[in-house]
Amino acid sequence: MRIDLDDARRLDHPGLQRVPGPLKALPWTAVRAVLGIDAAWTSTQPSGVALVVGRPKGWQLFAVASSYQGFQALAGTTKLPPVGLACQLIAAAKALCCRSVDLVAIDIPLARSPICARRVSDDAVSKKYGGRWCSTHSPNASRPGRISDDLRQGFERAGYPLQTGMVEPPGLIEVYPHPALVELAGAAKRLPYKAAKVSRYWPSAALPERRACLYRTWNEIVALLQNEIAGVTAKLPQPDMNAKGVEVKAYEDALDAVICAWVAVCALEGRARAFGDDQSAIWIPSRR
Repeated sequence: MRIDLDDARRLDHPGLQRVPGPLKALPWTAVRAVLGIDAAWTSTQPSGVALVVGRPKGWQLFAVASSYQGFQALAGTTKLPPVGLACQLIAAAKALCCRSVDLVAIDIPLARSPICARRVSDDAVSKKYGGRWCSTHSPNASRPGRISDDLRQGFERAGYPLQTGMVEPPGLIEVYPHPALVELAGAAKRLPYKAAKVSRYWPSAALPERRACLYRTWNEIVALLQNEIAGVTAKLPQPDMNAKGVEVKAYEDALDAVICAWVAVCALEGRARAFGDDQSAIWIPSRR
């Protein structure tokens, strides 16, 4: 089953839906698998999902979608019983790559206790990366609120408890793309890759030039990820320069999901550090 952009629109989850081709037996054995999720903080926004699979010769981006529904559609699991979002995503990933996911990495505040204000993990990351423009957003009881609690509890019920000090698969970790990209690129500060902030990044540029600058940054990020994970360039083709805003945002969500999956790969391989305490931790890759 293959879903292109037009199919995605008809299914009412706009954006990128990419899978290597019709579902069939893999020509190689998947030895590991990670799931990256760019989770929206509100229920009205879509969340990107990326499945990265470990092969005998390295990692490969196996599937990526710009929404939960899109990812399940790739696997043909949209008609599963309503057993909860986490279980549905894990089932979809297993249907795609024929093995269980080892680690799930989500870009959203997670904690073992209710989140009402900034956490130790938020302050630790901001102290380390604030000078590089990568301070964390401040969570509270309403944002992300129930969304965060439901994700953590759902994955725990699915057998993926939150990991805050040591990665012991299967498990769930919190990640943050901005400092992850700083480490990946060896950059002095946060990369300008958010579509909603192009006017801040390039205030004196005309609209077409801002779009061109954004796409150049995306190209740089994709090239860096391609060095870590095979298939990123092929499965993240950029939208047209004249693409509508919803398509541009969908691409960004998919890209963020791949970044989250890359951090999961680093954590599995012992190349990431946990910032926080036993209640919450944000995992960030260590520079090689």
